[in-house]
Amino acid sequence: MRIIIALVLFAFWLVLSGHFEAWLIGLGIGCAVAVALFAGHLGIADREGHPVALLPRALVYWSWLVKEMIVSALRMARLIVDPRLPIAPVLVRVQASQTTPVGLTTYANSITLTPGTISVEVSSRRREILVHAITTDTAAGLADGEMDRRVRWLEGKGR
Repeated sequence: MRIIIALVLFAFWLVLSGHFEAWLIGLGIGCAVAVALFAGHLGIADREGHPVALLPRALVYWSWLVKEMIVSALRMARLIVDPRLPIAPVLVRVQASQTTPVGLTTYANSITLTPGTISVEVSSRRREILVHAITTDTAAGLADGEMDRRVRWLEGKGR
């Protein structure tokens, strides 16, 4: 686990820094290894915090989510330019069928990433998310459960 964390941290540093001098690459490797070891020592580097096993499914899920974000953004843009500005904000509770903290967090974050909705409160005990939606139609889009099913599949529990 620590090796994967160190590799990811180093790759992230390398992409952001854009420096490829030997001295700086050595410092980047050293820092990435030190942070990975320190995180392991503190007990904050665990499978839940770094779910590498979900990566193949995550790539499929993220591509679907990006498409949903674009479609939703276009709907919100149309709503905003409408001269009548037909918004009707609502708060709705959405049931979550996820069984892991990673799944529930992914579902809540996916709702927030989709324009027109924001996850306001997450209850892991009741397995529900309080969502603010900009219109009743946007709220109804969550009721069909498609995102919930896809996140359940992402965590390996559905479809």
